[in-house]
Amino acid sequence: MVSVETLMLRVDAAGRWSYRRARATPPPGESPDETARALAGVAAGDAATVVHSTSWRHEPGGTIVLTYAVCPDPAPWLPATEVPVLEIARGEAPATPSPELISVANVVAHAVRHLAFLMAEDPVVAQVLGRHPGLARALEPALA
Repeated sequence: MVSVETLMLRVDAAGRWSYRRARATPPPGESPDETARALAGVAAGDAATVVHSTSWRHEPGGTIVLTYAVCPDPAPWLPATEVPVLEIARGEAPATPSPELISVANVVAHAVRHLAFLMAEDPVVAQVLGRHPGLARALEPALA
């Protein structure tokens, strides 16, 4: 089974990241991208929000979770969970990349790092996120 997870990301004036999370199984005939946009409330033609697949993971029971970062959060007035430290989960050895435990905060950290990479390498993402100076500043240290 495939499950789509969206992390609607925002950053406050002090550079602290927060997220809202939604998750669903794509209905028949719907792509994961379409499901992610529906969960986030973002239209396909929205030119002001980045919706990007950032990772996948396998969960017990056989579910594959496709995670999408949605930035900036299209509903910043809704409650969000703060991530005080961006810590990426890592496997224990080069040939065992899956960490034993992965928290949502770890997935958020990976998504933020992925957005920082895209900000540096993808002109479309850079243009959208560059319109939000606070986001752009908060992404700079994520690649360090």
